[in-house]
Amino acid sequence: MNIIDISMKIEEGMIYYPGNPQPEIKKYRERPEDSTTESRICFGSHTGTHVDAPQHVIEDGATVDELELENFYGEASVLDLTDCKEKVSRKDLEDKDIDSDIVLLKTDNSNHGYEEFREDFTYLALDGVKYLIENDVKTVGSDYLSLVEFEGGDKAVEAHELANKEMNVIEGLDLRDVEPGSYIFSGMPLKIEADGAPLRAALIEK
Repeated sequence: MNIIDISMKIEEGMIYYPGNPQPEIKKYRERPEDSTTESRICFGSHTGTHVDAPQHVIEDGATVDELELENFYGEASVLDLTDCKEKVSRKDLEDKDIDSDIVLLKTDNSNHGYEEFREDFTYLALDGVKYLIENDVKTVGSDYLSLVEFEGGDKAVEAHELANKEMNVIEGLDLRDVEPGSYIFSGMPLKIEADGAPLRAALIEK
């Protein structure tokens, strides 16, 4: 069994979405001076590879601890969308074989890496969100820190709200070393009453 880690490493100095807090990891006890080594970890709820809870964009929406765990495990399709430079639209998705209810979008973002934040990252357009919902996708994963366009206005807001209302949204996947195809996906979020939370995401080759 081959397990592929598709999570970003949470560390100081990592890429983060503008306006979010920078991750800080500081030891407050350390061997050999102390009997144990322990650290204080501080970062935003949407750091690195994370899940959005509906509360992120919907007032009184569900929090992470209320999400159904079965939505974060199962058959998954990694779609090759690396030719999509600006956005992933309905037309782009119509050309793909979506045969799983967990869909991970490998876009041009995976060609650039994650050293510095790019405002022009590839995003999922509103009509693409609607297409996935129409095809009964329960969980969608993005290879950047946001599923929707950076400062994209009303359409981006609508796409974000609709995606979080009708699907589970995972952002910040590292799909650079993943070949498109079918896998088993596993990525359980922290059990926390919050609008988002990190998860350790992995693909298992069938």
